[in-house]
Amino acid sequence: MMYYAVTVFLSAFLLFQIQPMLGKYILPWFGGTPAVWSTTMLFFQALLTGGYAYAYWLIDRLDEKKQGVVHVALVSAALILLAAAALMWRAPILPDASWKPRGVDFPIWDILKILSIAVGLPYFILATNSPLMQAWFIRSHPGRSPYRLYALSNAGSLLALITYPVLIEPTLTLQVQATLWSLGFCIFALLALYGARQTMRQFDLPFRAEREISESRISRLRFAPLEMTTPNAKIRVVWIALAACASVLLLAITSQISQEIAVIPFLWILPLTIYLLTFILCFESERWYSRAFFTFAFFALSAVYALVSARGTAISLPFAIGTYALLLFVGCMICHGELARLKPHPRYLTSFYLMISLGGALGGIAINLLAPYLFKAYWELPLGLIGCALVLLLATLFNRLPGQTARATRNLATISAGTLVLFSGLFFFYVKTTTFDPVFAARNFYGVLRVLETNARDPALRAYALAHGAANHGWEYIAPEKRRLPTAYYTENSGGGLAFLDHPKRPAPLRVGILGLGIGVLSAYGQPGDVFRYYEINPEVARLAEGAGGYFDFLKACPAQTQIVLGDARISLEQELAAGQPQHFDLLVLDTFNSDSIPTHLVTREAFAVYLQHLDPDGVIALHISNNYLDLRPVIWKIADEFDLGTAVIENPGDNARASLSIWMLATRHRAFLTQPAIANRTSPRRMDIAHFRLWTDDFSNLFQILR
Repeated sequence: MMYYAVTVFLSAFLLFQIQPMLGKYILPWFGGTPAVWSTTMLFFQALLTGGYAYAYWLIDRLDEKKQGVVHVALVSAALILLAAAALMWRAPILPDASWKPRGVDFPIWDILKILSIAVGLPYFILATNSPLMQAWFIRSHPGRSPYRLYALSNAGSLLALITYPVLIEPTLTLQVQATLWSLGFCIFALLALYGARQTMRQFDLPFRAEREISESRISRLRFAPLEMTTPNAKIRVVWIALAACASVLLLAITSQISQEIAVIPFLWILPLTIYLLTFILCFESERWYSRAFFTFAFFALSAVYALVSARGTAISLPFAIGTYALLLFVGCMICHGELARLKPHPRYLTSFYLMISLGGALGGIAINLLAPYLFKAYWELPLGLIGCALVLLLATLFNRLPGQTARATRNLATISAGTLVLFSGLFFFYVKTTTFDPVFAARNFYGVLRVLETNARDPALRAYALAHGAANHGWEYIAPEKRRLPTAYYTENSGGGLAFLDHPKRPAPLRVGILGLGIGVLSAYGQPGDVFRYYEINPEVARLAEGAGGYFDFLKACPAQTQIVLGDARISLEQELAAGQPQHFDLLVLDTFNSDSIPTHLVTREAFAVYLQHLDPDGVIALHISNNYLDLRPVIWKIADEFDLGTAVIENPGDNARASLSIWMLATRHRAFLTQPAIANRTSPRRMDIAHFRLWTDDFSNLFQILR
């Protein structure tokens, strides 16, 4: 028993440690967008399904001797590939820079390709282990239930997720993490080879015959209990549907939290931890899931969710995260609780696990491959909640619990129907506000874009604004006399405006690099002879800024020469250096942090080393760091100290008209620029002690340190 427990626990631990690690590693290669994590989840769900299908085929189609031979060959191949990767890359599972994407057209396929090369076969082997060990446990321990091993597997996964953000990520670099994980996999592989070898030695035809006779006797029972009958197509479809619904909730809530705060492993791990916890509770014992309790809880949470949706950013961060976490917990308890009630006899466990993983993969496909092309906004969460409410209603009506009266069933069905109606109403309200109220809406891998018409009844203030999720990227007045005025975070009194107006090279032409295009508001500062070079990862943003639809014309009206480079800004800048093309910018603007979901790879020591190679010796870096939840000042101060740069923090309170509240940081070697009155008189004093603040690098970043 101990061998099975250790092997199952270790494989589950490794299985879920690798997910946030690799997700964090490749995140900077794709602009730090939340969709990177959901696509990563799709990859791992698909491999998990493949692993379970392999286990099902191995157990159902081959005798014990052939099972061992095939599995030994597969595990050995994984070890060989891991050793080859260790020789080619700085760590066995971390692809080198040559694998960075060159374009932005098909990021999903690039992510899947990179993950397949990095860890495809080792992860596949880990995915096969739990169902294989349980099947082999049944053979060696007849009459004993293997579902405790399933609970132990989920416990190992849960421990991996909990320890990553609180222990692994804050203390170890990615290279060390990858090396330790690879060593752990080697230990697991030796255990797996031992198990396969034992299976080959214990080839036992009498046992197989006894199992077939037992199954024949059960199939002849007229009123056999559900757990003893052979699962039919209908019950398999129910298994898939319940698992798919839980998977949709997991991915949709993860995306929702990531978009509103930041794309960091902690906020990926929290929902996944809750998801796994519900698995553990529901399959450990039936006492944890009460249909009546969770029916009432789901109804109550639907009202709270309505409040959070209506108030938006006015809701406090802890309250919003708590609401989403409770929604996920209750929704997954319903799906997994009903799933656990329908679990089959252990002899069908490989088929059962395969259907569960298939449902999870289908949920991932729906979120990652279908939703971005079918929906114009993030409709997945309200639709997932509707699906969960419908599952609960159908289970109440058609799967009455033992001892439950007809009256109790009607009451629970009424509450479930009320929850379904409420979520449906919220969904239609959400569709209206995100799709029909805007004058334009579009969605792609990088998020949802909406063009909004504001002050429609006031010709002097009427404007078009661009929103990316919850972030406002500025607006452009329609009145001709105001059309060229900078707006929002970019007005003349903002840090960005001051960097343009008081740059030491003015009135001579400037060469300006801008990371993040938006609608091109900063082009309002352009003068004849200037060059404005924008770096933008989202092709749809570029299309709108260049005039598609006739909403924005900052770029068209700019007297300076404007250029747009599509792709992740840092990768593009690195490629220019590699090609011997430093840009010699007089001003480099980083306008990538005002969204609540920030790309951390743009504020590391290595990133600033790239910026400084593109910057003129007297050049200025202007960083727009307005953010609802994160304070980037200590990060930038630490990096500035590392490179001996002078800094100034400039806060603009806004005027409730043309200017929005904004926070900018200016960094430069040219300290005289910071001491001129126009800048010095607007600079906030530096009162924060950062002596113990750890420098951010590509191998280390920790957003816990900068939560407001």
